[in-house]
Amino acid sequence: MKKVLIVHAHPEPTSLTRQLVEVSRQALRQQGHEVLQSDLYGMRWKAVFDEHDFPARADKERLSFVDESGHSYVSGRQAADIAAEQQKVLAADALIFQFPLWWYGMPAIMKGWLDRVWAYGLAYGYKNAGNTYRYGDGAFKGKRAMLCVAAGGPAKDYSPRGINGPLEELLFPITHGSLYFPGFDVLPTFAAYGAGRLSGEALSATKEAWRSRLAGLFEDAPIPFRRQNGGDYPDGHVLASHVAVGRSGLPAHVESELLAS
Repeated sequence: MKKVLIVHAHPEPTSLTRQLVEVSRQALRQQGHEVLQSDLYGMRWKAVFDEHDFPARADKERLSFVDESGHSYVSGRQAADIAAEQQKVLAADALIFQFPLWWYGMPAIMKGWLDRVWAYGLAYGYKNAGNTYRYGDGAFKGKRAMLCVAAGGPAKDYSPRGINGPLEELLFPITHGSLYFPGFDVLPTFAAYGAGRLSGEALSATKEAWRSRLAGLFEDAPIPFRRQNGGDYPDGHVLASHVAVGRSGLPAHVESELLAS
């Protein structure tokens, strides 16, 4: 049995996002896993990252988020809600984010969860070693993560030449930045298109497709992002000249054409 944390954000109980969250709970429990969850709207999660997150400031004159985050995390004097969510993440073997695609990203309340929970010393600055442990290494190495996104537009809008751009490229700041950076193995995104219009057989098919994806949560291959410490970035910053020849931009940082497919 493994532990899976579902972090979800949608205020409407009948929304497609919330229906897929229920599929997640049922399917994962049927597989024998323990399900943890953070219903951000239900929790009335504080989305704004500010001075109130640091009950015992190291510097009361000037607010440095990096310094105060690191001080609070290391000293064990973080805001209680932040510490509680960190414990869920650390206990989980896999993390699933479920949310509607709002303006090409996650809802503000979920971005606020990341801003506050991903503390210095945990999600970045791991082991007080600067950028040594990132992009494939870090506190969450060995854990898995996946996005389940409800998009209002049709799938063709997110196709390789679609007007909105390929979905995996739109979500690159989340999959590569927020999740791969601190060490998660990130699976390809599951997307439900035409979210506000799904009903009947189409809705049933979407739920079954999501159930099928959940069956492979711990077996399916993750997105093959290039590891910072795997040799492709000799200086830890820029790809070597012999790597991804003729490619640039986001797809160059993946060892296949996944982002362009």
